[in-house]
Amino acid sequence: MKAIRLYEFGPPEVMRLEEVPDPHPGPGQVVVRIHAAGVNPVDTYIRSGIYPKPPVPYTPGADGAGVIAAVGEGVTRVTVGDRVYVAGTLSGTYAEYALCRETQVYPLPAHVSYAQGAGVNIPYATAYRALFQRARAAPSEVVLVHGASGGVGIAAVQLARAAGLTVIGTAGTDKGRQLVRQEGAQHVLDHSAPGYLAQLTTLTDGRGVDVILEMLANVNLGKDLGVLAPGGRVVLIGNRGPNNQGTVEINPREAMSRDATILGMSLMNTPVQELARIHAALVAGLENRTLRPVVGQEFPLAEAPRAHHAVIEAHAYGKIVLVP
Repeated sequence: MKAIRLYEFGPPEVMRLEEVPDPHPGPGQVVVRIHAAGVNPVDTYIRSGIYPKPPVPYTPGADGAGVIAAVGEGVTRVTVGDRVYVAGTLSGTYAEYALCRETQVYPLPAHVSYAQGAGVNIPYATAYRALFQRARAAPSEVVLVHGASGGVGIAAVQLARAAGLTVIGTAGTDKGRQLVRQEGAQHVLDHSAPGYLAQLTTLTDGRGVDVILEMLANVNLGKDLGVLAPGGRVVLIGNRGPNNQGTVEINPREAMSRDATILGMSLMNTPVQELARIHAALVAGLENRTLRPVVGQEFPLAEAPRAHHAVIEAHAYGKIVLVP
């Protein structure tokens, strides 16, 4: 089969397309024929050596969607031919086939495309965990989603609206703002406009927002604290400072005066039971069509380096996927 392989960490160009042996499932394992693989910012951090480094050579990718091609001994949840989305693998999804544990695949409804399915795991699981397991967001609360036109942002908008929250989303382009509004945000702001956060005073009748999902903490966190409602929570999802070590200056009194909470999160830290709850909710949302992944760009598998440039450099608009 064809797969992207890395033998060293560095820029996107260290990824190369190669022929590698087809995977074979062991007990409790399945092989998925990948029809689309999701590209996430975390993939670029791992590839560049910022995150804990996997042994090389390796194939990137934790997200994908396709069809069960083979099952190992003892597998009961899926059968050959089932449509699934992938939530983690043993071998990587930037490939024609991926080896997974049985517990890493979930049903993909017939009306959801493979490209959409490749945009489920990290974006939607991250948004769900941030909203409901970290921030404990509740119906009637107001949530501000920074960078709402990207994969995690769109997921957060859809999840929050379905749960009865008032959603304020931000995006940096007209196209992005149109998408955020189309996906359910009641209010959309231009985060490239000076003083755009001042509009929150009017939108919340002077109270502030209850929850902020922050995709660019190294730029926005200091200002976020000043627009929170009493008891407000900020969940830090993304940080893209120099070498991913960006710093930001905050005024602790902004948090103290509001009894505010700053919550960090990484999907990799999610306990097994909570992860199971997340995917139960995501499968239900896909089935009842309240969750609708938006695909922004598709690249051939061989163009994985270009996809990695795009996911970091481009204005966020939906999900970027690779097609083997």
